[in-house]
Formats: sequence, C-alpha cells, structure tokens
Amino acid sequence: MTYMVFREHYKKPEVLVSWLLLFAFLPVVGFVVYVFIGSGLSYKNRRMLKRKKFYNSIQQNYYNGIVNHFDDVEIKNVRKIVQFNISNAQSVPTFDNKITYFSTGREKYESLLRDIKNAKHSINIEYYIFADDYVGKSILEALCEKARQGVKVKLIYDSVGCLRTPRRFFRKLKKAGGEVKEFFPPLFYIRLINLKMNYRNHRKIVVIDGKIGYVGGVNLRKDHLGEVKRLSPWRDAHIKIRGQAVHLLQNTFLNFWQFCNKKNTETKEFVEQGYFPKIVGRGKSIVQVLTSGPDEVKKKEIKEAMVKMINLAEREIVIQTPYFVPDEVFMSALKTALASGVRVRLMIPNRPDKRYVFKTTIFYARELAEAGAEIYMFDGFVHAKNLIVDGVMMCTGTTNIDNRSFNLNFEISAIICDKDFISKVLSVFENDVETSQKVGVEQFKKRNLFDKFEQVFFRLFSPLM
Repeated sequence: MTYMVFREHYKKPEVLVSWLLLFAFLPVVGFVVYVFIGSGLSYKNRRMLKRKKFYNSIQQNYYNGIVNHFDDVEIKNVRKIVQFNISNAQSVPTFDNKITYFSTGREKYESLLRDIKNAKHSINIEYYIFADDYVGKSILEALCEKARQGVKVKLIYDSVGCLRTPRRFFRKLKKAGGEVKEFFPPLFYIRLINLKMNYRNHRKIVVIDGKIGYVGGVNLRKDHLGEVKRLSPWRDAHIKIRGQAVHLLQNTFLNFWQFCNKKNTETKEFVEQGYFPKIVGRGKSIVQVLTSGPDEVKKKEIKEAMVKMINLAEREIVIQTPYFVPDEVFMSALKTALASGVRVRLMIPNRPDKRYVFKTTIFYARELAEAGAEIYMFDGFVHAKNLIVDGVMMCTGTTNIDNRSFNLNFEISAIICDKDFISKVLSVFENDVETSQKVGVEQFKKRNLFDKFEQVFFRLFSPLM
C-alpha cells in the first residue's frame, strides 16, 4: 500500500504526507479509504477523457474572427488575464455577452424552469446534484414534457452527487424520449462500490437551444434554495449567459457527453443538428470559459487563472467561498498581494455544512487575517464561488478554493470582465457584509483549546479535502 501511495503521489509531497498520517492514525480505515478514493484515474479513463480534445477545434472554428476584438480591450490587466487564459488554457474570449447574476438559488431555479419550458430545439443539462425532492422533480417533469414535445434532451448526472437519488427517478426522462448518462457509474452499478468516487463531476451546466447558458454553484436540491433552516440564509452565485460564450458551454457539455456516451461523434454532426446556432450577442461582457479536472495532471487551468488574477491585483481582492483550504501557491499569492498594499476581503460561512472542512477553513482564515486580510463570517451559509479583482475581472462558477476543486473534481468557471456587471455583484457582497461578523486575529485567538486542536488536526489532512 505504501508503494502505491508513493507511486501515485510522489509529485505532491503534501498529499503524500497526509495519506501517510491517515495510515498511521487509522491503518485499517486508511487502507479502505485509499482503495475507494485515493488512487488516481486509470490510464484507460484518462485516455477516454482525452477524447474531449476532439471538440476543442470547434472553439477555434467558431471564434477565429472574435479574437480580432482583443485589440479593443482598454484595461491593461484585463488584456493580461484574457491573454493568459488564451495561452495557458486555450480558452477563446467572447466579447458580446449579456449576463444575469443570481445570488439566491430561488432566483436561478425560477429562471431556469421558465427557460426550460420555453425551449424549442434542445436542452443539455449537467449537474452534480439532481435531487429527488420537489426542486428536482419539477425540473425533471419539465424536461420530460419537453422531450415528449420532440425537444432533444440530454442529461448527465454525477454518480456520487446523486447517491441519494434513485435511478428510477431518471428513467422517467428516458421513457419520455430524453437521453440520460451517469458520470463514472459504480462497479456493477452498485452505488456504494465506486472506485472512482473521489473524482466527481462537480459541474452545473445548462444550455438551452444553443442560445441560453447557465453555469454556477446552485445544484438542484431544496437546501440550495435556502429551505434548510440550519443552513439558511443560503448565499450562492449562478449566472445566465446570452451571447457567444454559450457555445463554449455547449462545447464543454458535448465533450463530456461523448465520454459518457462512449461514442465518437463528428463535430460537424452536432453543428448540422443545430446545437451551435448563429448567435447575435447583445451585451458587452467579456467571458472566457475554463475547465479543469484530474484528467489534466500537469495543468490546473482554473486555479492558475485565479492565481494570475491575484497577482494582477492593484487595489482590492474580494473572495466568497464555502471552503477556504488553499494550497501553498494560492495562499502565497494572497499574502504577496497583502504585502503589496492590496486590500483582501474574504467571506466564509458562519454555519458550516461539513465540520472538518469548516475547522480547516478557520485555520487558514486566521492565517490570512494575521497577514492583514479582512475576514467576514456570513450569518448563514455561503455557497458562492466568487473571486473579484479591482472591480474589473471576476472568476465565478463551480470551483471552491480547496484541493478537491483544484485537483480532484471536474470543474467549470467563467472569467468575466465587465465593470458594470461586476459592480452589481459587489453590491450584493457589500449587503452581505452588513449581515456578517467581521473576525479579527483577536477573535480567532479567543476560540477554546479544543476548537484550536480540531483546526490543527484537520489541517493535517487539508490536501485530501
């Protein structure tokens, strides 16, 4: 077992040490946990996931002309982040997007349900959590109705995220004429025997008629609508896009559809089937779509884009995240920004959903406070994943600031450059500050001894979170 751990994680010493500590404290439990979640993706899975690269050509084919707008970008640091994402992630910028921001799950749910009911051609939907409650049932029923009307409906759901959702729930859509795929299904389709359960499709994507796109943090479950008292109020971040960036979301969905469907489909077939209609954008937001996952060993495009944004900061960095368990590179970038006179404001939940991650978050929040950051604990649960720099660039999507999102999950985030749009998001943040507790170094020090012990103990395993 030790040999397996060294072979898999020798390039990540912090992860290696965490696994060895787990084996030392709980050898039997550690062995079982490693078998299920510790080993990396197999060569076969990595190769199959690489098929998605086949579709990346569609971005270039559709957006060769759009890159000409790059010369129109006036703000120097915006040009730098756009160029960085072109070079580092091959993410083509789009310049004509109109974006709607949802800070609550209820707003997003109602808008999504309306757009699904108005769909004419196709609905492609991919979710980490698609629950068998009134939220999931209402969305599924709407999808079934559209499928019966002849609209092409494709659904991908994550096996682990939907662990509590019975498969018969999704069979209704199949019977109605839709297509359904389970991402990384378990061995023999027995839910609790899944050797790839550590590698989750954490993305939330919806593309309707190839013209309307949704991406962000809100899952299809009632607690994300703020209806679980323990975690209420629930603050989230989700966006609706109209413009050329919708094609980037469509491209991302079809990449995974090909993997789940285990079938090669020519790009031109999807074009001929109407999945990439001509879009005349009516907005002015610059949007780049970034994806990351364990299939990419050498690059972590979303994290690297976030770090680049932090390094470009001149005045202020604003972060909202449910989990703050940064790696050394991310934390070092924030500390460097603070040392350079940049104001850093971090908002985390005051009502945790996972105790061990919350304790680790407090540990790192205190460390950042000691470096000069302002820490706010929202009176509820923050599920938003926002990073805003100087009010001119923003990263939002499904990516938390933790090792799981950076290295283990399949994630998607949008880089948005639009001062007017971002000012609206910042106004939501400022309102949240009013209902948050500002916590300084002294307040962190006053926590009881057992609480501090928990922070230090769980922090040892932060590379596994």
